[in-house]
Amino acid sequence: MTTPVPGPRDSAVVDMRDVTIDFPGVKALDGVDFRLLPGEIHALMGENGAGKSTLIKALTGVYEIDAGSITVDGVEQRFSGPRQAQDAGISTVYQEVNLCANLTVAENILLGREPRRFGRIDYRAMNRRAGELLGELDLTIDPRSTLGAHPIAIQQLVAIARATAVSARVLILDEPTSSLDADEVAELFRVMRRLREGGAAILFVSHFLEQVYEISDRMTVLRNGRLVGEYPTAALDRVQLIAAMLGHELDLLEEIGNTAAASAPTTHQTVLSAKGIGRRPRLQPMDLDVHRGEVVGLAGLLGSGRTELARLLFGADRATSGRMLVNGKPAAMRSPRAAIGKGLAFSSEDRKGEGIIGELSVRDNLVLALQARRGFARPLSKKTTDDLVTRYMDALDIRPRKPGTVVKNLSGGNQQKVLLARWLITEPQLFILDEPTRGIDVGAKAQIQKLVADLAKDGMGVVFISAELDEVARISDRIAVLRDGHCVAQVGSDRTVKELTALIAAGGTR
Repeated sequence: MTTPVPGPRDSAVVDMRDVTIDFPGVKALDGVDFRLLPGEIHALMGENGAGKSTLIKALTGVYEIDAGSITVDGVEQRFSGPRQAQDAGISTVYQEVNLCANLTVAENILLGREPRRFGRIDYRAMNRRAGELLGELDLTIDPRSTLGAHPIAIQQLVAIARATAVSARVLILDEPTSSLDADEVAELFRVMRRLREGGAAILFVSHFLEQVYEISDRMTVLRNGRLVGEYPTAALDRVQLIAAMLGHELDLLEEIGNTAAASAPTTHQTVLSAKGIGRRPRLQPMDLDVHRGEVVGLAGLLGSGRTELARLLFGADRATSGRMLVNGKPAAMRSPRAAIGKGLAFSSEDRKGEGIIGELSVRDNLVLALQARRGFARPLSKKTTDDLVTRYMDALDIRPRKPGTVVKNLSGGNQQKVLLARWLITEPQLFILDEPTRGIDVGAKAQIQKLVADLAKDGMGVVFISAELDEVARISDRIAVLRDGHCVAQVGSDRTVKELTALIAAGGTR
């Protein structure tokens, strides 16, 4: 692993030292150092839960820090809100543009700072000033046009122009390219380079490695709320970067045996076949087959397209290309209801937002999917419900064995088991699992991994997604490797974690 190269801190426009933020039961940031220099584009890297969003919220005043210091332009700051951070010269452009779509471009750029004449807004002067700010960025956008009439890429550029209007010295771009096509990304990068040449310090957050290496000068890597290191971009190759983000030292990586999946009686019967399935611009067309008794792993970094593919297979999002077959017959997955009707189940990575219903009991959560499939005009009998709840609480070792417990009061691991049991009650022929072991203790993780292997052994098809490459390698019979919305390789279970890391970093062949 390349050794981080420190530099002079006295030239930093932002200097965060030993920053710590505690949430109940977790350290979101644990003694993190971060610095941002004038005239640079600095990438902030890390997987889900690494602390990127928390660090940005600390810098922009959304969160107050529990320990450490934040210095901006040599002055130590204690931000108690975003307005104070903005007054200190820090501006943020989010993935979802937080401007007013019903107002004009000029009104958005100068909102709250409109030029006035005789107590009223001087629209002619406002349009002229907005045009000057757009011109400084070489943007040919009519300042009188309504913002909502423009695509998201233009709206983001308008948000950047607004940041220049408040003389922001620090510009934070949080996933600005996630919904942009190649030409729009190129235009955004042109504007970023122009701002860098003018001395602005830009913090860039993206999961697209090619973009990070194309545009950034330096990068900081976080993992599990801690600082891994600060590196010149040119000094850290893709394999080393991924190793730093995932926590694997490459010289210590060992081949992981697929002992769990090896016992699965994979058949040649295809339960699901996706041909040319895609959703532009995030997910390019790709093929994927899943056989009965087979675990197909999806490997890749956050933002590679793993979740997007899972949602397409389940009908949670509409595909813009391709077709799907279930048991050899065409299947139009226009909605989750249609997918459930075809025998598919999907456990979302967002356990709290899209999974459990926190205010309901364990009992109600367990039978929710089956009751939805039957229709609420045909309620399950009390005896059927009691039998199902008892059987699956025992089978998945859900604790405590109290069906009336409000599910939000369970541990994360037991909440995950409730979610899995809910879908298993429907007896699916294909189970799509997106990060089923994230954020749970080691014991619960081992139980879920064994469950996946047992389901495949009993003939179920499984699509398994995890950010932990060793877990994907250990559980899967076959692995599809995704990067930046493309399927770059489909490989067998004999690949090592080191080989998977190299495929994610550099791409591969089918």
